[in-house]
Amino acid sequence: MPRRRILIDTDPGVDDAVAILLALASPELEVLGLVAVAGNLPLDITERNARALVELTGRPDIPVFAGCPRPLSRTPITAEHVHGEDGLGGLALPMPAMALRPEHGVDFLIQTLRQAAPNSVTLCALGPLTNIAVALVMAPDIAAGIAEIVLMGGAARLSGNITPAAEFNIHVDPHAAALVFESGVPITMAPLEVTAELRGTSECLAAIGRLATRCGGAAARLIGPKVAMHDPCVIAYLIAPELFQGREANVAVETQSPLTIGMTVVDWRGRSGRPANARVLETVDKEGFFRLLAERIARLP
Repeated sequence: MPRRRILIDTDPGVDDAVAILLALASPELEVLGLVAVAGNLPLDITERNARALVELTGRPDIPVFAGCPRPLSRTPITAEHVHGEDGLGGLALPMPAMALRPEHGVDFLIQTLRQAAPNSVTLCALGPLTNIAVALVMAPDIAAGIAEIVLMGGAARLSGNITPAAEFNIHVDPHAAALVFESGVPITMAPLEVTAELRGTSECLAAIGRLATRCGGAAARLIGPKVAMHDPCVIAYLIAPELFQGREANVAVETQSPLTIGMTVVDWRGRSGRPANARVLETVDKEGFFRLLAERIARLP
């Protein structure tokens, strides 16, 4: 079976780091590159962490690019209070030796998607959607190369995790999120209802803790009961979609209200009359997810 070709847009971030490890441990996926974006931390930290993580897995051949350093039209919001000043919860990976690619990350997205066969590349969005929105605005023709955008973001029924109404990734750049959801590209959305359930189980932590590998040791530091594994949901969905259930709905992003900016309004009943524009995940097999995670981390050096 041919591997699924993916581009990872990311702002590592503790859970982003685990998602990257999971992707690089999965033979079903061909990772074409990583593009960093400002989000959990400023861009200079997220791109450094992305390079450090691909080096940790022994894959310095995978190119890493820096994308947009700020949201489209608002002041940057970061989350050091969750991820630590280094973004990796104090994991303290060595300074990466591999160089950051000189091209802008948005240019890399555009070039890669223009050269791709129709509907052949999946975009894995683990952070704010700034880079992807800018790429779609600069080069609308790239939509033809996109098989799907699978993103972690938003909330369908829960309150937000950064404001009472909004989830962090969408709230950081709601205008970019609105552009992406209005783009017509196929979207799968993993919201807080699903991802907030995924806090490390004792069985998973024990299995990873027994690994005598550098990636196992790093994962054991990253995965725990305090930080939910939000972003690995994106990769797990690509590898094992049977772990998830969801349905089609229209998702609109609030960009105006100071009280609810970044809120994802999911129209489950079709009351708005707007057509469905996303598959919204609703449930996850938690035990199956962590079994998959532990099994895949064991494959890494």
